[in-house]
Order: sequence, then C-alpha cells, then structure tokens
Amino acid sequence: EALGLFTGIGLSEAKARETLRNGALSALLRQAVLQARSALGPALDKATGTLLYNAAARLRDPKHLGFLVGYITRREILTHLQLSAALEYVRSHPLEPLDVADFEQACGVGVCITAEQIEEAVEAVISKHRADLLAERYRFNMGLLMGEARSRLRWADGKTVKNKVDLQVLHLLGPKTEADLEKKPKAAKARLAPAEKQKVAVVENGEVGTETRSLLEQLRGEALKFHKPGENYKTEGYVVTPNTMALLKQHLAVTGGQVRTRFPPEPNGILHIGHAKAINFNFGYAKANGGICFLRYDDTNPEKEEEKYFTAIREMVEWLGYQPYAVTHASDYFDQLYTWALELIRRGQAYVCHQKVEEIKGHNPPPSPWRDRPAEESLLLFEDMRKGKFGEGEATLRMKLVMEDGKMDPVAYRVKFTPHHRTGDKWCIYPTYDYTHCLCDSIEHITHSLCTKLFQARRSSYFWLCNALDVYCPVQWEYGRLNLLYTVVSKRKIIRLVETGAVRDWDDPRLFTLTALRRRGFPPEAINNFCARVGVTVAQATMEPHLLEACAREVLNEQAPRAMAVLEPLRVTITNFPAPKALEVLVPNFPADESRGFHKVPFQPTIYIEETDFREETDKGYKRLAPGQPVGLRHAGYVITVQNIIKDASGRVIELEVTCTKSDVAEKPKAFIHWVSEPLPCEVRLYEQLFLHKNPEDPSEVPGGFLSDLNPDSLRVVHNALVDSSVLSARPFDKFQFERLGYFSVDPDSKEGKLVFNRTVTLKEDPGKA
Repeated sequence: EALGLFTGIGLSEAKARETLRNGALSALLRQAVLQARSALGPALDKATGTLLYNAAARLRDPKHLGFLVGYITRREILTHLQLSAALEYVRSHPLEPLDVADFEQACGVGVCITAEQIEEAVEAVISKHRADLLAERYRFNMGLLMGEARSRLRWADGKTVKNKVDLQVLHLLGPKTEADLEKKPKAAKARLAPAEKQKVAVVENGEVGTETRSLLEQLRGEALKFHKPGENYKTEGYVVTPNTMALLKQHLAVTGGQVRTRFPPEPNGILHIGHAKAINFNFGYAKANGGICFLRYDDTNPEKEEEKYFTAIREMVEWLGYQPYAVTHASDYFDQLYTWALELIRRGQAYVCHQKVEEIKGHNPPPSPWRDRPAEESLLLFEDMRKGKFGEGEATLRMKLVMEDGKMDPVAYRVKFTPHHRTGDKWCIYPTYDYTHCLCDSIEHITHSLCTKLFQARRSSYFWLCNALDVYCPVQWEYGRLNLLYTVVSKRKIIRLVETGAVRDWDDPRLFTLTALRRRGFPPEAINNFCARVGVTVAQATMEPHLLEACAREVLNEQAPRAMAVLEPLRVTITNFPAPKALEVLVPNFPADESRGFHKVPFQPTIYIEETDFREETDKGYKRLAPGQPVGLRHAGYVITVQNIIKDASGRVIELEVTCTKSDVAEKPKAFIHWVSEPLPCEVRLYEQLFLHKNPEDPSEVPGGFLSDLNPDSLRVVHNALVDSSVLSARPFDKFQFERLGYFSVDPDSKEGKLVFNRTVTLKEDPGKA
C-alpha cells in the first residue's frame, strides 16, 4: 500500500523503497499523502507530491505536518521557496497556537506576482548593470542579475524570472559571437608564503591579530550545527514548554547574546590528554565566537577532593594558554540547589527513597516502593536528611524520570558525613552530578554545555530538570572522547600505578596526564595543535602517541635552542691541538636561522664523543670515526683522525688519541659528529611507552590486566651524561635540542651542579614503533 502511495506522488520505485526503509519519514509521508488525497482525490500531480515529500522529510516537529499539508493542498503554498519559509517559520515558533496571519505573511501566501511586475523588476536590474553588461557581454555573472531580480520580488516564480532575464539580455547584447564563446582566462591567484598559510585573522577584544591555526579556526563537524545564543529551541530534541520563550528572553537580557561555555572538572585527580581536548573545545569555541568560558569545579563529592587537584587543574588550563572568565564551584550554589530541591519535592517531581545503593545499581533496578510517597512526607524526611538524622546510605532524594538509557529515577541528593573543603560542616547532604550540573549551567547562563558522549544518557535528565523547575534550560551537546593507545587515563588505574611503584606520581613523564606531559617537556602549543588535528566529531577518537609526538617536534624545532650532549662519553685527546689554550667556538642557537643568536662552547685538547661514534672495525655504510676514517667535529671547523687507541685491562676502549686538521684544508669527511669539552655532568632520563600493548585495559589483548603489561624498558636513566656549558643557567622546564639525540627538557629534580634532563621525543619518529 505504502509503495503505491509513494510512487503515486511521482517518486521513482527505487526512491519509494528507500523512503520505506526510513520508518519515521515513511510514516510522516504516508500521513501527508493520505491527507492530501482526502482533499484533492487519489490523483496527485508531481509538483504537489514533491512538496509533500519535502515537507515530510524536512519537518522537525511532526505536530505541524497537517497544518502545512493543508496549505499545500489548498494551493496556498505552491513553490519550494514558500515551503522553505514555512518550515523555517514553524521551527522558529515552537509554541502553540501559531499566528496564522503572521505565518501567511512570512510564507507569501496569497501574494500574486504578475508577468508585468517581473518584467519591470528585470528591466530595473539590467539597467543598473547595463555598462558592465556591454563591456563584459556574456562573461558577465548572470547569477547576479537573477539574485537581484528575485530579491525585488521574493515570491516570483524562478523559471519565469530566468526566462525574462535571458530574453532581455539577448535583446541588449544580441546573439553570442565567437569571442563570447571563448573561455574566460583564469586570474592568477596570489600565492601565500609558507608562513602566511599558517596564519589567520582573529578578532579578539575588538582588535584583529594573527595567530597560528588552532582549534578555534578548525572547529568542524558537530560544532557547525550549534544553535545561536537564545535559539536553543531550534536544537533537535530540545524540550519546549509554555515558559521557554520568556526564559530565553530573560537569558538574552543577561548575556547580551554572548556565547557562554564552561569547563567543569571534578577536583579529584589530575587532568589528562582527553581533558586537553575538552579545554580546547570549551575555551576555544567561546573564544572563536567572542564569548566567555567559566572554569567551574564540580566539587560535590568531598570524600575524594583535595586542594592540590584544584590548584593543578587551574595551572593546566592556564598552561594551555586559556584564562577563565571566572572560576566558580558547584558549592557556590549549594543554597540555591537545596531551595530548588525543596521546590522539586513540592511539585511532586522528587521523593525521599530508602532503597540501598546496591538495590538501585545497574539499569534495571526494582521500582522504589516510596515513589508515590506524599510530598509533605518527603519534605519532612529531606529535612531530616539535612539535619543528619539518617546515616549514609539510609536515604536519598530521587527525581521522578526515566533517562534515555532506561535508568529510572536518578539520585539528586545523598548523605555524606564528610566536611567540605569550602563549606565545612554546613552540609551533610550533597547533590549529585545529575542534579547539579544542568542547574549550575542554568545559573551561569551557559549557552552550549559541551560534554563527551559518556554523558549522552544524561541529556534527558538535563532538559527534564530545568523544565521541571521552570528555569532557563541550556543545550547539552555531546562529542567523542579523545583516547590514546599504549596508556591508561583512569584516575583509579593511575593511583594503582603509583601505589605499586610502576610510576613515581601523577606527573611521571611516562603517563599522559597534563602534568606528566609538561614535565616530560611537551609544549602546550603542541598539545593544542594535536587537539586541533583530532578535531571535534561525534565519534570517539583513539590516536597513536606518535601523532602527539609529531606535533611536539614541529613546535620544539622552532622553540628549542640547540646544544650538544654526550650520553655515553668516550675521552678523546687531540695531540696536535692548534692553540696553547682553549678556543671558543660559536654555535648557532638555531642553525636554520642564525639571526636568532649564538652561544659559545669551549674547545680544548680533551673532548668527549659518543662511544657509538667510534668503531675499531668498519663495515659497509658506517661513516663515523674509525682508524683510517676521519670525521668532522660539528661547529668546530676541524676534522679528527685516529692515531692511537687506549684500552683498559678488559680490552674496552677508554680513550682515543687523535690529530686534527682544519676543515677547509682537509678532505671532506663522510660525517660530522657532536662532542663536548669542559662539559657539565648531568643525568638524562630516556622514556619509552609505559605499556607493551596498544590497549592495556582490554582483557582480550592483555588477559592479566594492565599491571601485567608494563614495559620493563619504559625508563632508562643515564647517570653520567655530559652536556656543554651553554645550558648552565637552565631552569626547570627549559627545553633544548641536543644535536643528533632529540628534544630534552630540564626536570624539576635538577639541583645546583647536577642538571636532570627528560627526553621529550627523538628527532625523528622511531620506524620500529607501531
């Protein structure tokens, strides 16, 4: 039956079958066709059928379908332009009843455009552009004429307007000549310099500046669909109540139409790489739209919160380059949240329950026997909860709703006899995330509540609770989480790693917490660039660590000055040193751009090179130092040649005696090696992946659990490394490129006389890595 209905309005059989596979669309279209047939008879022309199909396919709220079909069947909506205006009108006016007169005016109902009016409008447009038309002839942009004529007569038939334009242009210019048919030469595009390609104009505080592309300019995917401030009701799934429009009007009066976001971390652990995406998205989206972003601590669980986490979270937000508009806490609003809880009970939307935690866990707990308890009784019992007359777990306040995932009656308040770091002993009941989060968003007039897909099941309770209390309701938008392979980011699992001694603490450079990445030497710009490349999509993104490392190399190559260090020193004595005392060698801080300065390195008869840069016997492809095979010393201007090899009692090479020749007179060597002279002793920590498998938490990949998957070679400490004296004044977190070895950062463990360096990344990606 349905197939016949759909082909009967002009759909091809293939299109009709495709429509039938979409249950929601086919149900609406069937309803529309049956309504039209009852008004016009069984034979519907294709133009009407196309309008009916588009109305069913594009209408967001099915309750308006019959209203629109009525206008189509009465021939009051005749064109797709009118239908688009009608669909936009009903979407922008969600409350019933619609103002029919206003609707009809907005959709051009009853407007009759005569052929004479169209001709006059086209004449006026062609007269306006007559000089350009005569000069450019048929190369002129005819679409411009069409657009201007249509704008003068909005509801005119497009085909009629085009015919009039074509006729009048032909009358003015005559038939096309051979010259008219030649292709118009393309204008050469001005090429941007490589550096300019990476710069974009950004308006901030009313001034236009440039900055490297980041997440602000690269927001894509779901972010393109976001509603404008005050147009929350245009979001699919948004619940509209009789008070919605008045509340949105008040909201706009408070915000002035400004975008407002928030980053709401729990202060019970250190932020990780996934939080970096959330920080970039929340702060970046607000900044890109001239808005503001709050840092709001979700401090509703005093048992797990510590001051060090509050401090570290703010430090990491600011380290990534973002300054919160305001720093707030869920606890700032505890009094208001409690007042609203009382109101929710009075409205019959919440009740005090005595089911145990174990009873209401999971998705199919038994219904509460106290669900229909009288509001007066719940008010008295909730007051008893507040006064501490119930023990922990003996009573909760629950909301009367079923969430998207089927979970029934989420908890709003629970009893906890734990002093709060900000409110002290004032409260022994604390609100849950499900109750607190949306109401705090409402209080702060957040326009876009951005969260990961993990919270999608909470969207129904988010909208329900704001509407149940008749307060402004923001829009919750979910996006995919950012995960990395070869790591764990769960707070509980990181604590286990610390407790077992697998890592030193939350900032151990083998972890992917933000404090660990900072300690290892990752620049904040690299993390932001990584988040920008991942982008914002609905799907979860699980990335390889080497992609983050590549972002670090790009930034460090521009930021980290060069120095020379030797990890496994081999003593070299130059027997014919060309001066009676040490020489000074000028080494560029950035060899690719010597305008960025130089530093001095001493050069004396005793130097140190890497043990691996010397072999007693060579093989094919080996280009470094060996008997009979000289090498150049980087930046020194000399080539050295082995004369004597000195070994210890075990036969290990402990020193080389060499002669040197100036580079400009010596034969060009096969290689140049780094070296140090009068060096500083230092400790160097070399890091590899903490886990052996990509997914250490996956039981199918690691049956023994993540603790059984630790890489025994994830950290190698070089205690007696040497570094040139140019780094003497370096401070914790200063970064360098040690030539040929990688990028390194000064660790906070450094002491006077003994610097400690963490290797951030090697100079190139290890081809052996996955």
